[in-house]
Amino acid sequence: MWNNPERARKVNQEAGSLRKIVDSYSRLQSEADGLKEMQDVAAEDEREMLAEEQQRIQADVDELYRETLFTMKHADTPAIVRVKSGAGGTESQDWAGMLERMFMRWAERRGYKVELIDQQDGDQAGITSAEFIIRGEKAYGMMAPEAGVHRLVRVSPFDSNNRRHTSFASVEVVPEVPEEEIDIHIPDSDLRRDVFRSQGAGGQGVNTTDSAVRLTHIPTGIAVACQITRSQIKNHDLALQILKQRLYDIEMRKREEEDMKARGEQKKIEWGSQIRSYVLDKQYIKDHRTGVMRHDSAAILDGDLDEYMWAGLEWMAGKRAAEELGDEE
Repeated sequence: MWNNPERARKVNQEAGSLRKIVDSYSRLQSEADGLKEMQDVAAEDEREMLAEEQQRIQADVDELYRETLFTMKHADTPAIVRVKSGAGGTESQDWAGMLERMFMRWAERRGYKVELIDQQDGDQAGITSAEFIIRGEKAYGMMAPEAGVHRLVRVSPFDSNNRRHTSFASVEVVPEVPEEEIDIHIPDSDLRRDVFRSQGAGGQGVNTTDSAVRLTHIPTGIAVACQITRSQIKNHDLALQILKQRLYDIEMRKREEEDMKARGEQKKIEWGSQIRSYVLDKQYIKDHRTGVMRHDSAAILDGDLDEYMWAGLEWMAGKRAAEELGDEE
């Protein structure tokens, strides 16, 4: 600890987070015990006031329980989110654009900051892909359950015959891991660099130089584009940083799969699996992992996602607990 200030900082930060949870638990336990004692001796006219106190304690207990769900690594880092349309042309591109807006509206509701890194517009509507960073308290922890394939069913506004269409879009979420934790060197021979003109809305602010940068990692085929600034150098550095984040995430997932194989377990392939269906012509949205279903699709698409996220975090925590139990056995 003394010889490694960076490690000391991380340990102290983790200890502080854990201490906060333990202290809150101790406080709530003491308050609950005190409330029970008062209820045992309270007169009838005092019980209403005690009922309000019980509701307050219960709300604090619920909040503390939610804190315990953030047990994944790097839960309190920013989230790097990539939304990509599936096969289906305009329909899927429009759906990907709706998902991008939904997550940005959710972030806005929570007071988070969104930094758009790259966006490729669709031919007629929506987007083919978009990449952005959400910065805020436990941004990655909250967004982690949203990773996967999202399915849309609706009467298409692009179909003159008013037929029902099904569209798919994928959402990828990785944590913005502190740079000092990522020990990845990418040889120049493994990188292909392309520069292009940034997309803009036009007018005086449009970028007229080839400042946007796309980096492709040749061995894996992973491509990251950045057009956030007018500086080609800055866009290159940010694209390289995000590429390293993605390679780091792949390496961590690979190690998890190897651990599972070593224990003789088969890990489900989750990428490409459908996690949620948005059936707009019947006005419901259902999460297939948690069973949460609501019938206010307009509010959800406008960013009211917390119920799905908390349920997803509980589902993920349950999976991790089951895996840890398997380790002990």
